Formats: sequence, structure tokens, C-alpha cells
Amino acid sequence: MAAPRAPYACDPDLSRGRLFQEPPSKTRSAFRRDCDRVIHSTAFRRLKHKTQVFVFHEGDHYRTRLTHSLEVAQIARALARQLGLDEDLTEALALAHDLGHPPFGHAGERALDSCLQAHGGFDHNAQTLRVVTSLEHRYPEFDGLNLTWETLEGIVKHNGPLTQRNGAAAGRYRDRGIPIGISQYNQIYDLELWSFASLEAQVAAIADDIAYDAHDIDDGLRAGLFTVDDLTVMPLMAHMIAEIARRYPDLDNDRRGAELVRELISYLIGAVSAEARRRLEAARPRSVADVRGHGKVLIAFPPQVAEAEAGIKSFLKERMYRHPRVMRAMGEAEQILFDLFARYLKTPGDLPAEWLPSSAHETEAEHARRIGNFVAGMTDRFALIEHQRLFDSTPDLR
Repeated sequence: MAAPRAPYACDPDLSRGRLFQEPPSKTRSAFRRDCDRVIHSTAFRRLKHKTQVFVFHEGDHYRTRLTHSLEVAQIARALARQLGLDEDLTEALALAHDLGHPPFGHAGERALDSCLQAHGGFDHNAQTLRVVTSLEHRYPEFDGLNLTWETLEGIVKHNGPLTQRNGAAAGRYRDRGIPIGISQYNQIYDLELWSFASLEAQVAAIADDIAYDAHDIDDGLRAGLFTVDDLTVMPLMAHMIAEIARRYPDLDNDRRGAELVRELISYLIGAVSAEARRRLEAARPRSVADVRGHGKVLIAFPPQVAEAEAGIKSFLKERMYRHPRVMRAMGEAEQILFDLFARYLKTPGDLPAEWLPSSAHETEAEHARRIGNFVAGMTDRFALIEHQRLFDSTPDLR
């Protein structure tokens, strides 16, 4: 059962609006319209062939960025419903959060960050903002999707404020500064980078953690990188596995794994919901403004669950993300993007006509960033096809 709308939930009728004014929809709220625009975007469809952990041709049952985003949205809506938040805004943020990811997962991000190091580097959140504000070309009156201020804010700030109140870079951006794609756009449309984002954005962020903890365990089991019994090194997992064995003593390994993943998702959602209620009761925000100005995150794991969840990430890092098979494929994937970027930089005529420079006065930085935008938008499959077209030898990535 859905909770009544909380006073600190984002209200679509009170949205700060869009950069380009549009008449309201007759049938949808402003946030539902945002969600629908994300779903119908070209970038969203391309997530179907973008790596989560395993390259798409490794098997039909592994997660891709698209199926990951759908799982994040399902978990995020469940939490938003329990807490009385706006489900449409929460879903829009969950579905949009990975639109800026390049091909080949984090390997692709590392490669593009290196390629663009002299021009501000590459950041997938900044790239997501570029996608929804300029790179999508679907509407006659503006570039991008013209999403509401609240959705853009959540895309940029779902992991917390990017700056201090005085504008100095904070958090993960303290050393490198605010990514250029975010800082430039913020001069056009102030997203208040110093404040926390809405609870809907905070829910989408923690749903991302829950989703990939659970489905990466599922994919790792399917790939044979570890077994269900290997997971008992973590106390939380050991308890769940023992309880499954008690209830279903003759269950086969495939169903043991599926039941474990289901139990883990339910447990983490329940833990976040309970902790959020505790923090909200203590903070007593009466509006979205109170949430943004609270100074601390309000949607989080309880401390002991946060410790257990960090243990899951550590296990997956050691046994999955750094597994020799995965590392080998991702190392080769990085090289594919290095090759493509260097080729386009040296021979611009190899780019599709629509990606050629529109001005003879393009700067070196603009030239590099345009190529970066093209490569970042590629699917794994298209990157491989392009590499095969332009080079004599292309790794198989298996």
C-alpha cells in the first residue's frame, strides 16, 4: 500500500519548471512526462547493448545497463511508495542515472577519462547531463529532453552536493574540480550544486547500490566466478543462506542463488526504509527545501547494514570485478576505445557526417569533446564494429 504524499516529497505541481517553457501535459504530471521522455530517448535504448560487467555477447542472461536501470527503477519505486515520495520523479531519476555511461562499463569510462585528460576528463554524471540537455535531438524547439529542474538536479546531485556554499568543489570533486559539462550548464540553469538533492534522488541513488549488489551476485554465480557457499564468508550472506537451507533443504544451486538474491533485495529495502523513517523523524523536514538544506543525507543504510553492504562490494571487487577473465576483457575494451579516439582525432573524416565539426573555428578542446561525445554514445557492439572497420585486428573480448 502506498503511503500518503509526504510534506517533504517533490510535488510536480510545484516544480521549478523547465529551461524552455512548454505548455503542461493534459494527461501527465511534469515528472511523469520526464520519465516518459527518458524511456523514449535514443540514449536509453542504447543501454540495451552497454556493458554492466559482462560484454553483451558473453550471454543473453547477464545484466546490461538497460536491465540494470530497470531493476534500479523497480527498487526505487518500492522505496518511494513506502516513504510517500513522488514515484514518477524517482523512476525518472533511476532510469536516467546511467544514460551517460560509455561502452564497456567502467573500463570505457577510464579510457575516455584518460583520452580527455587535457580537456577536463570524462565523468559519467556530467555526460548524462549532456545527453539530456544537448545530445538528444528529438524535439523541434530545443536540444536535449528539456527535463524539469528537479530531474536535472537529481541527475547531477544524487550522490550529494558537488560544492560548498561558497562554490568550492566538494566530495569526490574536491581534487579535480567540477566536471566541465556540469559547471558550464550550471551557469545557464542554476542547479544549486551546494545543496543536497531531493529524497527522490537520494532514493534512486541507494536503489542503484541495492540493485547492483544483488544482480552482480546473481551474474557472478551464473558465470561461475564463485558459488553460493563462497558467499558464506560474509556473516549476512551466511545467515541468509542458512535460513534458505532450513526452509528448502533440497533446493538446487540455481534456485538457492535466486532465493538469496531475492532475500537480499527485500532485506536491504526494508533496512533503508526503516533507517529513512528514523532519520526523517529526527530531522522533521516539512518541505523539500528542508531536505535540501538539512546538511546530511536522509536516505541511507543503518550503520551495521552499511558495513555488511560494504563487505558485499569488497567481495564482488575481489571475486568478480578483478577476476582475471573480467580484467582481461576490460583491458582489451579500454584499448579499443583508445584506438577509436586516437583514430577519429587524427582522421576526422572517419566520423559519421553528423558528427563532423559544424564550424571551421572549433577549438582543440571542442574537437576532443565532440569525439568523446560520439564514443561515449556507442554501444559495445557498435564500438566493436567500428574498430573492425578501421583496424586490422580487433579483440574478441571473451
